[in-house]
Amino acid sequence: MEYRPLGSTGLQVSELALGTMMYGTMGNPDRGDCVRQIRSALEAGINLVDTADVYSAGESEEFVGEAVAGCRDEVIIATKFGMPGGADRNAAGGTRHWVMRAVERSLRRLGTDYIDLYQMHRPDPRCDIEETLGALDDLRRAGKIRYIGCSTFPAELIVEAHAAADRRGYVRFRTEQPPYSIFAREAETSVFPTCRRHGMGVLCWAPLAAGWLAGRYRKGEAISPDSRLGRQGAAEGLAGAEYQARLDLVEELATLSREAGLSLTQLALGFVLEHPAVTSAIIGPRSQQQLDNLLDRPIPALDTVLLDRLDRLVAPGTNTVGERSAFSRPGLSGRQRRRRPSG
Repeated sequence: MEYRPLGSTGLQVSELALGTMMYGTMGNPDRGDCVRQIRSALEAGINLVDTADVYSAGESEEFVGEAVAGCRDEVIIATKFGMPGGADRNAAGGTRHWVMRAVERSLRRLGTDYIDLYQMHRPDPRCDIEETLGALDDLRRAGKIRYIGCSTFPAELIVEAHAAADRRGYVRFRTEQPPYSIFAREAETSVFPTCRRHGMGVLCWAPLAAGWLAGRYRKGEAISPDSRLGRQGAAEGLAGAEYQARLDLVEELATLSREAGLSLTQLALGFVLEHPAVTSAIIGPRSQQQLDNLLDRPIPALDTVLLDRLDRLVAPGTNTVGERSAFSRPGLSGRQRRRRPSG
């Protein structure tokens, strides 16, 4: 396992981070199996584990806490807050009211007295970012969190948050967690340059595009009921034109990887980690076999010729057909774009 600096924090983290969204009722409900997988990843050299309070309604955090109980100080635990997780309309977002409640719940589930990296899961257009940063700054001063980060923030909101932090003397976001893969290259346009300019670490989610770049869906092959699309009952969607375009792209990528002597997964992870802004790629296995497949082969450095061929398949800064933007743009909502008649 290779290690990289987490932005300008001074921390060294593994180039692969373990994402735990699939641990719990959202994916794998077997607590013992999930705990074993986390420990297996740690034994393989992964030292950054990423979770969130909404993953399986907190089960994921509980599994992580149990798995790291004997080696807590050697593991960088990253969790998130802000996504709605229940009927309480105030149990979400970036308000002080929720941040102070959410961190205590996460600390309890994780079985720890501090969180290494506490991340805002998505922007909250209803709440002044100074409100959120003020609460996070108080938590850092209290020793309950050590660093803060954001997830899927467009570049302009990252800059706004830094300006607010500087203005008020609050702690800054030290990391950003954007979607990034061969399928989804939007972050290259402005998010990555902004992160580099501000010394932020970048932890990329969905580097395998929810299984597409692991070869889970191939042209002419039936959809496995064990795959994510199969479990979601979405296999019929593969008949659409957008999905057919994706299948065609996977075939081209499979040919390219085969010619380079790589697996499709190696190509996909190598692509993500080749970008100079990227710190770690977050892998999200559901089973031990999936985890083993991701860890068994080294991640190669991709040469310029191979990267140029990838650029011709999916242009830099763009998303492929059917890959929607994950970045929230509140200014594009109907309410913000134009006036609506009252009543």
